[in-house]
Amino acid sequence: MIDKEEKIIEEELIPQSANEGVEASEVAEIVAENAAPVQAAKAFVPNDRDSRDRRKNERRPSRRPERARQEFDNKVVSVRRVTRVVSGGRRFSFSIAMVIGDKKGRVGVGIGKASDTPVAIDKAMRAAKKNLVKISLTPKNSIAHPVAAKYSSIRVSLMPAPGKGMIAGSAVRVVLELAGITEVSSKLLSRSKNKLNIARATIKALQTLKNSKIKKNAIS
Repeated sequence: MIDKEEKIIEEELIPQSANEGVEASEVAEIVAENAAPVQAAKAFVPNDRDSRDRRKNERRPSRRPERARQEFDNKVVSVRRVTRVVSGGRRFSFSIAMVIGDKKGRVGVGIGKASDTPVAIDKAMRAAKKNLVKISLTPKNSIAHPVAAKYSSIRVSLMPAPGKGMIAGSAVRVVLELAGITEVSSKLLSRSKNKLNIARATIKALQTLKNSKIKKNAIS
């Protein structure tokens, strides 16, 4: 459409200038002066794609405050629904076992019971913080020597495995990951699948490491 307007301007100006005896150079100047606004309008025609990109890039920043990173990572190892029989009938509640750790040598396990799941998780978190254990790691994030422990009917043995990564399963792997251990091999000797006892047995084995310390009630 803009090209048609340019042609109309040239056709209108040239015959009038010829009748009036205007020179060709003056005609060219007149055409250029009248064509300049048309070219400017053509240059500033908005493109739909550019406008969409501009709208996407000009989104207002979110007003939500950034969440502060938690000091400890956590993972739920077991969730059980327990029943208490009273004279009026049955009352149901939840029992949650949780493992927490900072992946720098501190790890703990706790259990929480409540009628609501979020409340039980909060209780398990507080209990785990009270039972934190400080473990001495090697520069390669491994253990210095083989260790073993027995808790209830669970037997766990841990051995250094430099260059092989983590060879573990069940709740043993959860405890080792949250403790920050990456090169270790484990063996679980038990017919029981109770993950809470497995986690406690693993922590008991890690406590037998040299220079390991128990920090109870360190965090309220």
